[in-house]
Amino acid sequence: MGNDLAAFAKGNGVKYFMISYTDLFGGQRAKLVPAQAIAEMQKDGAGFAGFATWLDLTPAHPDMLAVPDPDSVIQLPWKPEVAWIAANCMMDEKSVEQAPRNTLRRLIDEAAGDGMHVKTGVEAEFFLISPDGKTISDEYDTASKPCYDQQAVMRRYDVIAEICDHMLALGWGPYQNDHEDANGQFEMNWAFDDALATADKHSFFKFMVKSVAEKHGLRATFMPKPFPGLTGNGCHAHISVWDKDGKTNVFADNAMELGLSAKGKNFLGGIMKHASALAAITNPTVNSYKRINAPRTISGATWAPNSVTWTGNNRTHMVRVPGPGRFELRLPDGAANPYLLQAVIIAAGLDGIRSKADPGRRYDIDMYQFGHTVEGAPKLPLNLLDALREFDNDKSLKAALGEEFSSAYLKLKHQEWNSYASHFTQWERDHTLDI
Repeated sequence: MGNDLAAFAKGNGVKYFMISYTDLFGGQRAKLVPAQAIAEMQKDGAGFAGFATWLDLTPAHPDMLAVPDPDSVIQLPWKPEVAWIAANCMMDEKSVEQAPRNTLRRLIDEAAGDGMHVKTGVEAEFFLISPDGKTISDEYDTASKPCYDQQAVMRRYDVIAEICDHMLALGWGPYQNDHEDANGQFEMNWAFDDALATADKHSFFKFMVKSVAEKHGLRATFMPKPFPGLTGNGCHAHISVWDKDGKTNVFADNAMELGLSAKGKNFLGGIMKHASALAAITNPTVNSYKRINAPRTISGATWAPNSVTWTGNNRTHMVRVPGPGRFELRLPDGAANPYLLQAVIIAAGLDGIRSKADPGRRYDIDMYQFGHTVEGAPKLPLNLLDALREFDNDKSLKAALGEEFSSAYLKLKHQEWNSYASHFTQWERDHTLDI
């Protein structure tokens, strides 16, 4: 893209830049900066009051400066006069360690120091719903098994095709779009990339999907479980590690079980070792646990794990190895912070490699039908509070992610849980009024 944003604006007809950062809760925050001012912003950053967003800062803190990363700039395909750009948060000329993109960048550098280049892809599922959020947007999308429904995907062709056209124009390498397992639910896939590039694209994808949906009078949601009885929104992550030049997949070894090298097995071992704590990051909301601990859905399966198990090409487990040289983590959901998702995968994996962690026994059973027969596999947390406690007790994972980040995240997420726990619900009245 080039490093001079002023020149980028002049050469591409950009009038405004959205200097954007993502807070601890996954909220995207931005300032709209005219192109005439971008040179100064590129040098010094755009000023924000960090306390006004979900970061563990106070009103007394000095300005937080969001310094744009020119390598991340994306011209909005649906509004080319505007360009989005991811930023790194600074304060008093120091990196804000709790900021999610900074946390990820530090872990990428740490992996590079060990000669490892992490590449990932994500499958970000979403629903197209009514503007008030109460129903899916397609009244005819009522099949009990709607996955890959030909008519249903074509009824939303205008939205899906527009988003895919934009990804094609951006050079992301989109390769398939489908109606997913829930009524009103869709998934769009694009090529895997370096972990930071994937996180930036994931962040932009959510912004783009919501924007295009709104343009068509609809609303898009990545909420983990927006409707009871329907399959929730996952965000499966595909993970591989390459050599320092990014040219050789060090997870690939055809002589090994499932084509996964010893280093790949150790990285997977780190994921398994930290899985229960990992959930606090990959499944970061109260609603997340309505997805991974859900009863059977209308379609017949939740497509979400509830136990810490791994397998070959079998979608009923937390991790599957669909082919040589990579594995798929099926735990994350649509609420996962794009940057923290990548960061916690790298943190757990690096620990696994360094400690030569064993992923444990491989299971090939149908976990939805025979999961009760598995002995010794931990159950995933039942709720956000349990996940936060697991994360707080996982000293090595907290240290890997950074003490400043971990402390801030736990503090704000406990506040969120306490807000939820103190909220009065109709369920309580229905079940307690007459006791």
